[in-house]
Amino acid sequence: MTSLVDQPLTGELSAAAQAVGSRLIGAAPLGVAFSGGVDSSVLLALAVRALGADQVVAILGVSPSLASDERLAAHQVAAVIGARVVEIQTREGDNPAYRANGPDRCFHCKDELFTRIDDEVAGAYGLAAVAYGENADDMMRPDRPGSRAASNHKVLRPLADAGLGKATVRAIARALDLPSADKPAAPCLASRIPHHQEVSEAKLAQIETAEKALRVLGFAECRVRHHGEVARIELPAGELMRAVSAPAREQIHAAITAAGFRFVAVDLAGIQSGTFTMSLLPVRRD
Repeated sequence: MTSLVDQPLTGELSAAAQAVGSRLIGAAPLGVAFSGGVDSSVLLALAVRALGADQVVAILGVSPSLASDERLAAHQVAAVIGARVVEIQTREGDNPAYRANGPDRCFHCKDELFTRIDDEVAGAYGLAAVAYGENADDMMRPDRPGSRAASNHKVLRPLADAGLGKATVRAIARALDLPSADKPAAPCLASRIPHHQEVSEAKLAQIETAEKALRVLGFAECRVRHHGEVARIELPAGELMRAVSAPAREQIHAAITAAGFRFVAVDLAGIQSGTFTMSLLPVRRD
């Protein structure tokens, strides 16, 4: 019986998969920093495809910034791929620079993750290398300080190095029937807190509770931005009318205030990725 990751790929997708696989030669046993998102899922699947399941370990960092639903989903994706999962507890919240929540917060988070992998996983599993799921489109963005941590720890980025952008990554995920193929981006919970406002476990728990309540109400893609007593909800543009109409309006208000917020606002701009960080970066003048 053909396993999921052994399903045939054709044309450009086959060439892309082979390009990633060729960059993993000599990297076994390989640790894959794994979140369950589409990028790390495709990287994990292609690594298993190229090296074999016994030569790949999916490494999932667990902390208060990881929603419990995301943790469960990551295990489900890895099970479909047939990859082992090793969980490590990361303690970025102990770092004052992380809690200070500057534009470099992601650097401190990724640095903690890769440090824990180096200290706790690499030796125990005899890893020859560690890789993570940065794609070629990510490399063009100026708001990803976590990539600097990857460089500092010599973490491989096979998707980006093989030239795979987000569209190709998703196309491979669909061709392999990965459960995360159409999964919306799910940045960590700390990304919902404006920069220079402290990241705390209490705020992260509030955000997680509020977003889980929205998903129960049928809003699969959502962000709850934490502005003190105010929850600013971001939803896809097509969901805005439903959110502000009865009965969803009353249900949302009840759910979000039950999570500990006093006021509830719906952002008319819809879902916005990286806006807290992008607004603090210098404007490029070509």
